[in-house]
Amino acid sequence: MTDPIRLVEITDDAGAVLEPALLAAAEGVHRQLRVAMDPYDEVMGSVFAGGGRMRVAVVDGAVAGVAVYRVYANTHSGVHMYVDDLVTDDAQRSRGVGAALLRSLESTARDVGCSELHLDSGTQRQRAHEFYFREGMKITSFHFAKRLSSE
Repeated sequence: MTDPIRLVEITDDAGAVLEPALLAAAEGVHRQLRVAMDPYDEVMGSVFAGGGRMRVAVVDGAVAGVAVYRVYANTHSGVHMYVDDLVTDDAQRSRGVGAALLRSLESTARDVGCSELHLDSGTQRQRAHEFYFREGMKITSFHFAKRLSSE
């Protein structure tokens, strides 16, 4: 029998790591979405210092999903939550892990006064898009990017 999904906050409100063992365990799942994060601890430390926070979903004692998010205000949406990363372990897909993480993020966003929850998803991630549509999300804009050289 599979244990229920347990959601664990990895960082506190200031970005300090509360659960170092779970942060280390999250790396393998996180890299299923973001492969180029070397060294992982330093990248995540920089993300946390910049306002990012992490929550994981644990099933049967193992990290089954990772969410990295931040709350901030901008001129378009006011105070809102932006989800940097939402990834479910390939072996745990379609078992409610992503939905549990997303629902928990929505609840947190409401609790801290956010008016909206935002995320970006690569154009090639069609299964993820189907999930986001099922969860009531809509495409509201195009996201443009330009790589800047370090010359």
